[in-house]
Amino acid sequence: MITFAPVSATAYERAMGRWSRRLAPPFIDFAGVRSGDSVLDVGCGTGSITFAVTERFPDTTVVGIDALATSLEFARAVNPDPGRISFELGDACALPFDASRFDRILSALVLNFIPDSTTAVREMVRVTKPGGSVAAALWDMRGGLPHLRMLFDVAAAIDDEAASWRNRFLAAPGVRPGALAELWRSAGLVGVEQATLTVRIEFQAFADLWEPAVAAPVLGSYLRAISDAQRQLVREKVEAAYLCGDPDGPRSFAATAWVVKGTVPGRTPA
Repeated sequence: MITFAPVSATAYERAMGRWSRRLAPPFIDFAGVRSGDSVLDVGCGTGSITFAVTERFPDTTVVGIDALATSLEFARAVNPDPGRISFELGDACALPFDASRFDRILSALVLNFIPDSTTAVREMVRVTKPGGSVAAALWDMRGGLPHLRMLFDVAAAIDDEAASWRNRFLAAPGVRPGALAELWRSAGLVGVEQATLTVRIEFQAFADLWEPAVAAPVLGSYLRAISDAQRQLVREKVEAAYLCGDPDGPRSFAATAWVVKGTVPGRTPA
């Protein structure tokens, strides 16, 4: 199982947070968040989804929960409205909330890193009101993130250990087509819908891709562990793939996420 390695919140923001902010608006639309909802953001990280919800719906309250204290410290420091937004340290597999507390549960880009994703989803269902909904998003790591596959596949072609690491990562819960919908139905949710959302990811130059990757909590854990010579070789080959014979400069890549939502059986909240 691939899990997050400890990194600073600043490194996380540069590697992942800036892209989760782009995914947030269409994901919130897909999830069906409504004005006045009480929302729980599971795996909130530095607060991308949490803040996007409250920007869209001024009378909505959101609790963000995450297992990384460094991410929560960052989110609290930039929290624009502590009256409506709060952040708590906690385990997605043992949510510290009473049953049927929230109207909507959102979880973005985290389920593939939770060792027991089945328990995590059941916990989300437990704390959702009857008739409320649970929605999640995960990047389509296998086919929807070409810039990340470029990094993975170059490293795998050079190093057998990288190939094994990549294959474990791409076998994480929810990554395969249809896996999220299956997970939602197994947790007892009804009216389950799975779809895809695509945004663009832009890099200003190769360094804007490479440096955050080395500092990132996931791919960076591999890149930081190998020798300087191996890392330099991977860098050179990835850079050649990024440049494709052109001068260094901006590049734009599509980024596709799997999204899923389902309803907790019972009466729809008023």
